[in-house]
Amino acid sequence: MGMIQKDKMSIYSMTGFGKGESVGSNYTVTTEIKTVNNRFKDFKFRMSSIFNSLELELRSKLETEFRRGSFDVSVSYKKNDKGSVEFLVDPVKVQAYLNLMKPIFENSKVPFEVAPCDFLRNEFYSEDLAPKEEELFSQVLLSFDQANKALKDSRGIEGKKLVQKLNEHLNVYEICLGQVEKLKALYPEMMKDKLTSRLNEKLKDFKIDESRFLQEVVYYLEKLEIDEEINRAKIHLSKLKAVLSSTGEVGRQIDFLLQELGRETNTMGSKSAHPEISSHVVEMKVQLEKIREQALNLE
Repeated sequence: MGMIQKDKMSIYSMTGFGKGESVGSNYTVTTEIKTVNNRFKDFKFRMSSIFNSLELELRSKLETEFRRGSFDVSVSYKKNDKGSVEFLVDPVKVQAYLNLMKPIFENSKVPFEVAPCDFLRNEFYSEDLAPKEEELFSQVLLSFDQANKALKDSRGIEGKKLVQKLNEHLNVYEICLGQVEKLKALYPEMMKDKLTSRLNEKLKDFKIDESRFLQEVVYYLEKLEIDEEINRAKIHLSKLKAVLSSTGEVGRQIDFLLQELGRETNTMGSKSAHPEISSHVVEMKVQLEKIREQALNLE
């Protein structure tokens, strides 16, 4: 198994679709691969039992190309000459099926109904005209490789769209963080006015010791200080932008950085005593949640 080869300029989504088709002299083989997000790798194959020996090879191709996702693989085939399909059916096999099933239904008192098209399946074909494995295997591999490439392209396109949306949400978060940093400068004057108002109301007949009063203001400001949270949020924000500008598997890195950003943002909110700052913090949380939901689809 070779090394996983990635487009040096791409971040991939785990959501995608790829289709491949191989038209031979006798049969047409179609492969479809659908993928959705998954923390690890999960594979589901839906194809004729005659292709069972190929499943490991097909799975290996997916494991080589992709790191995460849930893969639903469908491989089907059909005979090209539809006009000769009636000659594929073996009357002996049809009669044997009817002889077996009809008494079972009659004993169960269940209506037994069949249609001609019910017998246009592999198990009713004549042996000499039934699909030959060696005839189809190369077509399966060819159609699968086409679908695999189309899937990778699809996941790359979806990945670019996701990164664009994530950056849009990050920009809103960064704008709100900038507003919070500006508004925190209003803390000292706001706390002084708030405490003065309360003291004047409670202690109307007493003179306030200005020095002692300023000490109380400083005490409250220290409890409400959010400089460290803002600085750490900036660092995490910078790292997150760098990840979105990088390549390869970024989903888990984004998840970690979002946890760190969420922690700092929550602390800002719990310390905030300014209504405008609280409003910006709420919007920052909204943007982080949107990023978290959409980033789940990144490989």
